[in-house]
Amino acid sequence: MINKYRSNYCNEITEDYVDKEIRLAGFVENIRDHGGVIFVDLRDNKGSMQLVSNDDKVFDGLTRESSITVSGKIRKRNEEDYNDKLATGTIELVVENLQILGLAKNALPFEIITSKEVNEETRLTYRYLDLRNKKVKDNIILRSKVLQFLRNKMDKLDFIEVQTPIITASSPEGARDFIIPSRKFKGKFYALPQAPQIFKELLMVGGIDRYYQIAPCFRDEDCRADRTLEFYQLDFEMSYVTEEDVYKIGEDIFYDLFTNFSTREVSPKPFRRISYKEAMDKYGTDKPDLRNPLEIIDLTNEFANSEFKPFRDIVVKGIKVDDIASKSNSWFNEVVDYAKTLGMPGIGYIKVMDDYVFNGPIDKFLTDEERKSLIDKANLKVGSVLFFIADKEQAPKLAGKIRDELGRKLELINNNKFEFCIINDIPLFEYNEDEGKYDFCHNPFSMPKEGKKAFNNDKLDEILAMQFDFVCNGHEMSSGAVRNHDVELLKESFAKVGYDESVLKTKFKSLYEAFQYGVPPHAGMAPGIDRIIMLLQDETNLREVQAFPMSVSGQDYMMGCPSEIDEKSLREVHIKIR
Repeated sequence: MINKYRSNYCNEITEDYVDKEIRLAGFVENIRDHGGVIFVDLRDNKGSMQLVSNDDKVFDGLTRESSITVSGKIRKRNEEDYNDKLATGTIELVVENLQILGLAKNALPFEIITSKEVNEETRLTYRYLDLRNKKVKDNIILRSKVLQFLRNKMDKLDFIEVQTPIITASSPEGARDFIIPSRKFKGKFYALPQAPQIFKELLMVGGIDRYYQIAPCFRDEDCRADRTLEFYQLDFEMSYVTEEDVYKIGEDIFYDLFTNFSTREVSPKPFRRISYKEAMDKYGTDKPDLRNPLEIIDLTNEFANSEFKPFRDIVVKGIKVDDIASKSNSWFNEVVDYAKTLGMPGIGYIKVMDDYVFNGPIDKFLTDEERKSLIDKANLKVGSVLFFIADKEQAPKLAGKIRDELGRKLELINNNKFEFCIINDIPLFEYNEDEGKYDFCHNPFSMPKEGKKAFNNDKLDEILAMQFDFVCNGHEMSSGAVRNHDVELLKESFAKVGYDESVLKTKFKSLYEAFQYGVPPHAGMAPGIDRIIMLLQDETNLREVQAFPMSVSGQDYMMGCPSEIDEKSLREVHIKIR
């Protein structure tokens, strides 16, 4: 690329350019005065180059992070001055002409090279400087490459890219909407889409039978490490397909994507299928990290008639770990302390010593019969430790967290692997403790696994949906389902949780009407772009892979958002602040 500011990028310059005239442009990373000889490190989007001059006037007024264009001849460095850390470490540019294009303030808010160590508020206030950090920029560059890869992949799979509206109607899809007041229609509101769910189903009605898009989604909910107010997903839907067809497409996308952009081991296709019930029973979560070999054992029956009252009439889970009975008391105390951070009073455990003699705070409460039962049920051997998690309602989830912590403390997790699985047979309904009634577990538009027969079962939490999640290393990577395209089934499904036909007609008017006109059976899923890149880059939160993210509190420090709106603007949209 040749223009008035640059003839080459830094990484293009090799020893073949020695004695050749070139022009570079970029940011000043460092300035070093070695007494009559001044060195400047120039950084552009693809590399770095050392600039040198014996004339200090050439660099007069220059500050770090200023934007410059510079020209001169390339020369070979002295061998003792080679820099093995740079691709251009054997050469340098002798400056003949330098122009400051944008002068930076002398005092930077933080050092670019260590910006990831700065507190979040400062980083996001000066995000444009944070993006100059190579590690931060590499995340954004990878994101671009991943999106291009996915578009090419979907094109090869014969999908059609369609953009669906960003301004739409509010609908109860599980999270809180971002709403937009209407100026023209007093007292009425638009909303930002939580996902293109309804639109993609309408595309199936319209005959666009293999649709996809890189879709923005908006949900007004509390942020955390793997959840932000605005995120993107590879949204796709297909007509005339089964659940298995969607699995195969999803496996193909994830396997090809992760093997293409990482050197780590990726679990082979087909991915392991695990029912929701098995996941909760064995791992205490519907997004298990299968790199951790530990499994949860149900011990409720073993303690049903126990004299140890804290374990009677309650759910008791156990986690057996072999060959750790010799760990120090302080090690076990750390596990107890972690359990307390979860709201547990502590955690009981037994160690299996020589001749199967138990040791530990629970042992004195056990009968010989209970000891034998535990040995058989948990397959205990000398050196094993069995941890107990007991709670009336939260035992499975608490056991899942203890399992994760033990896996971390014992270094059981292979960090050089992406272990995928598919969680299926997810319940269609779940009981909402706060509201004292049943509601949809995930997507209200999922097809009951047994069709109409499913609703003969009065036990709502036993009705399974053709709903599934793709999970990797303890993260939900995608959610999908076979959709309920039968209006009568939809009405019955909504009725089970207290919504009559009027709810469908008003809240989901377009879908209800469209399904009267020969809707084909359809299914799809939506892999999360941000989470994919987060895992590929081994980052700990989504904000690290978004160009201009909100903070964890939901604020944009750079733009000053959310902000107040002046009275005139509020009046135009008929809003009064209460």
